[in-house]
Amino acid sequence: MTNTASTTGARAHARSQAAAAATTEPVLPDGVEAARITFAQRIPGAGYANILLGRGTRIRLRDPAGAACAHLLLLRADAPWERLNVADTVKVPWQAYLGNGHPLLSDQGRILATVLADTSGKHDALCGPTAEARQLLRLAGAKHGLEPRDIGPTVSFFRGVRVATDGALTATGSAAAGASIDLLVHLPVILLVANAAHPLDDRAATELDVVAWAAPEELTATHNRDPEYQRAVQNTETAWAAARTLEVGK
Repeated sequence: MTNTASTTGARAHARSQAAAAATTEPVLPDGVEAARITFAQRIPGAGYANILLGRGTRIRLRDPAGAACAHLLLLRADAPWERLNVADTVKVPWQAYLGNGHPLLSDQGRILATVLADTSGKHDALCGPTAEARQLLRLAGAKHGLEPRDIGPTVSFFRGVRVATDGALTATGSAAAGASIDLLVHLPVILLVANAAHPLDDRAATELDVVAWAAPEELTATHNRDPEYQRAVQNTETAWAAARTLEVGK
């Protein structure tokens, strides 16, 4: 292990870390022009990322080796007190299991992101993060001036959970290597993600790919025809229009 007690040792360690990162680039989506990609990173197990994403961004989380676990929290970038509300994300759509067309909602009834595509089907909106994941999310949030109290419940991707008939929560494992899930961002958000074990599945997390690109045209498509979703879209668009009006008036 490199000795980081001296400046020379710390520099050598930092450069070795950068060299290792350069050899593990994420898989980029087919058919997306390089100029549209705004973020691309491979996150190691026990790693984290903090990403500022604009409205109309499409983000792909991918599980290259089949054992990643992405604990994800979204906070509205221009009003970070408005953040992912996992209870409403489950309650409002009448669905506890995340999949295509599922909104990730704030407690204001607005859509922070929508699930657009899912080849995994192994996700969880019931258990929340482990202590390790919560600590990683706190580190990620600190980069945006967030405090530990700002880190609330999360959703987890790539480790499945189902509810048994007796109410018990049961882990259902991971999908095959290479599974992915795409989200469309409806309002500017800070995305915090920790790649760590799940409360019901203590396997060490393997690498996680995160790639984001501009896709504003997706906002005009209908991703879910349920009345609850459509009402949330209306709430979101009204809030966005108001925010733009205030910005122009400054």
